[in-house]
Amino acid sequence: MCGIIGFVNPEIDDKKTAINKMMDTIKHRGPNSSGEYTNDEVALGFRRLSIIDLTGGMQPIYNEDHSRAITFNGEIYNYQEIREELIQAGHVFTTKSDTEVLLHGYEEYGMDGLLQKVRGMFGFMIWDDNIKTLFGARDFFGIKPLYYYQDGQELIVGSEIKSFLAYPGFVKELNMTAVKPYLMNQYNDLNETFFKGVHKFPAGNWFSFKDGQMDINQYWDASYVENSLSFEETVERIQDSIEESVALHNIADVPVGSFLSEGIDSSYVTSVLKPEKVFSIGFDDRTFDEVKNARDLAKLKNFEFYEDRVSGAEAFRDFPEMQYHMDEPDANPSVVPLWYLTKLARKHVTVALSGEGADELFAGYVNYGMHTHSSVIKVFTAGLKKLPKGIKGKLARGVRKLSDFHGKVNFYTNLAEPSEYFVGQSVIYDMNYPTVFTAKDANDILQPTYRNKLTTNLLYKKDFVKVKDADAVKQMQYIDLHHFLVNDILQKADKISMAHSLELRVPYLDRKVAELANSIPTSYLMNSHDTKYALREASKSVLPASWSNRPKLGFPVPVKEWLHDEQYYKQIRELFAEPFVNDIFDQEKVLQLLDDNYHGDGSKRRQVWTVFTFLTWYKLYFVDYENTVKKYQRIQPEVEELQEQGLLVNT
Repeated sequence: MCGIIGFVNPEIDDKKTAINKMMDTIKHRGPNSSGEYTNDEVALGFRRLSIIDLTGGMQPIYNEDHSRAITFNGEIYNYQEIREELIQAGHVFTTKSDTEVLLHGYEEYGMDGLLQKVRGMFGFMIWDDNIKTLFGARDFFGIKPLYYYQDGQELIVGSEIKSFLAYPGFVKELNMTAVKPYLMNQYNDLNETFFKGVHKFPAGNWFSFKDGQMDINQYWDASYVENSLSFEETVERIQDSIEESVALHNIADVPVGSFLSEGIDSSYVTSVLKPEKVFSIGFDDRTFDEVKNARDLAKLKNFEFYEDRVSGAEAFRDFPEMQYHMDEPDANPSVVPLWYLTKLARKHVTVALSGEGADELFAGYVNYGMHTHSSVIKVFTAGLKKLPKGIKGKLARGVRKLSDFHGKVNFYTNLAEPSEYFVGQSVIYDMNYPTVFTAKDANDILQPTYRNKLTTNLLYKKDFVKVKDADAVKQMQYIDLHHFLVNDILQKADKISMAHSLELRVPYLDRKVAELANSIPTSYLMNSHDTKYALREASKSVLPASWSNRPKLGFPVPVKEWLHDEQYYKQIRELFAEPFVNDIFDQEKVLQLLDDNYHGDGSKRRQVWTVFTFLTWYKLYFVDYENTVKKYQRIQPEVEELQEQGLLVNT
């Protein structure tokens, strides 16, 4: 696990100085060591967190005649079997690392052939000096981030956007178009980032860059063709698949621990892994407490349990640093507990397993159709799905016009096409589909130059077309896989864990697990019993039924309570009142939004938190960036302490 950065630009003479300055911005991703490769055209930089082949895996790594070089961020879990194939084919290895497998694999199979073989999480670049071409790829799901900026013959590629800002002559400019989609989703759902010209490289794709031409090629995507397995066979296949994936994700030359909450996703992975150490986080507000149940499971399983609690004062003190590491604003409140969970885990292990991806693959979100607890309504509305499409459409429009009644949302979503109503994980409760902000409400609080016609449904339009023949649940799973998961969940998982120099691994997001999950009949995944039903049944092989049947909670965070606390309200109001705010927002309206939420029932808390997050981030990157870098461009104190104690291996 590392950080990579590279650029192609023949006009920069002192590439070594430039690439090292860029590497300094991401030293938190690789506190062990650094390395670079430069020639007249290209520079590749690398910061290393040592996980596999501690003494021999230093990058860049070269082929036998040094005509090709690679920098790599991530892990290839099946690298050992591919390595044996390559040795049999005549390749000579100088290390035992998975990085060198990618390089020789490119030579033997080409980019597309290599990527059809690997299992893992990755972002990597290969410079082939024989054909003067830069190649690169991002993993299947986008677990590892990869960004790029192209201006004619010039290209920058890297793990974090902040390293681009140190590139000679890079002009930092806010992408004004991204503000409104962010307000509607709590994260940026555009391909172009908040930094003008900097794009997210798409998951499941690889690129080649030669003579100013960037070619992007897709090598993997989710597809949905239901298998004919029985429910019992399906449960057994899930069990086998999860066990194999967890075993692969346990390959490391350093200690591997696990995150543990009271939910099924992390509990299942942890119980299969059987780690020595597990970690959980809670809040001083005991209303939001997953620690007790996690502690009980750890005791039952004889795991060494570590816990910590977070106060509001700590959260607000550290929140700017969290948003600095995110690169782009992310108002998902779970950023907060994740920050302290990774901080806690890093004191004890270098690698931790987590449960991201289970909901998207195994249908765990209630807004896929579980909008009521009434079994009668569930059964009746499930039958509506069998009606002809035209009749369902007419009924859906009729139901939508009716006054609110118990079960209305469930009736409507079982009749209408997902492309008409689904707005991802930003949805809240009622028939008007209120998001963090609706498109109209977002435009209403923005200054005219930041307004546009984008809606959440419009952002999803192209992806809905790709899965138009799949059933409604699988359509929604596909949307979340390509939006919420990759642009929110996985971004914060990577950025926050790597801020603490911790490698976070996600066994559910393995291509073999995904291919199985995508073939499971929807009736096994979501039915009148529960969401994620088949996975829950599979988890009973290692979990008590009381854990397998627990409802999904996510990372509960006491935002409502914080925004009703006078000290935090005043702190946020001070930020909302700063002069720069009026350049972007109608300042009177956002102040009124804050005041109404504080004096009211707290129902506007998501909107307040989303604006607060954006302004915190904007101030860091566009108002006071020089001081931001001085304060936050660092290796975390707990990691420095490990270095001082000689517990962080330097290679």
